[in-house]
Amino acid sequence: MSVILYARVSTADQTLAHQQTQAESAGFKFDMVIADEGVSGVSVPLRERAEGRHLFRILRSGDTLVVRWVDRLGRNYADVTDTIREFMRRGVVIKTIINGLTFDGATNDPVQMAVRDALIAFMAATAQAQAEATKEAQKAGIAHAKATEGAIKYRGRKPGFDREQFERVCELLAQDTGASEIAKLTGVTRQTIYRIKDHPAEQIKALETWGLWAPRKPLKARSSSGA
Repeated sequence: MSVILYARVSTADQTLAHQQTQAESAGFKFDMVIADEGVSGVSVPLRERAEGRHLFRILRSGDTLVVRWVDRLGRNYADVTDTIREFMRRGVVIKTIINGLTFDGATNDPVQMAVRDALIAFMAATAQAQAEATKEAQKAGIAHAKATEGAIKYRGRKPGFDREQFERVCELLAQDTGASEIAKLTGVTRQTIYRIKDHPAEQIKALETWGLWAPRKPLKARSSSGA
């Protein structure tokens, strides 16, 4: 029987170390830590994440899965509820660090099962609602910026890399170099590396918008003189 911490790191202000420290401070000790980095909990189900697939493969009856909160499993109502129920059917115990909740399939009492399932549904719905509220707030902020500055002036966030770094990151990704190693070699953050990997065209557009995608100058042909 293993105790496994699953962490999902989706933004620059989140870290695996923070989630692990928070869990340890709550008294948890782990046999294994599994983390997906740079992954959206809204659009990417747990089964489709690299480490999420690994989690589905290794969890067995009697294991305990620890998460900071259910939003680390996902921010989609159907995905989260289906995931938790699947793990419970396997005999896995799910524990949250925040609120100290425990979900398992131990009870056969219909009333207790109904209460448990209602709580799971409520928390999954809350996770999705929070994600949607954040998205709407971001859209409102962008709309306000466009209205204030003008659509032409609004260019979004300035990229934290230039064309040379972009091309070097793409080259290293093609060589299956890990994100951490690429970050060391290029000075680009891991979150940016994941954005370049998943949406290269958008990153090129951002560079162009900010004037950072200058066309390369053609090489001048050497002049030859007759002997």
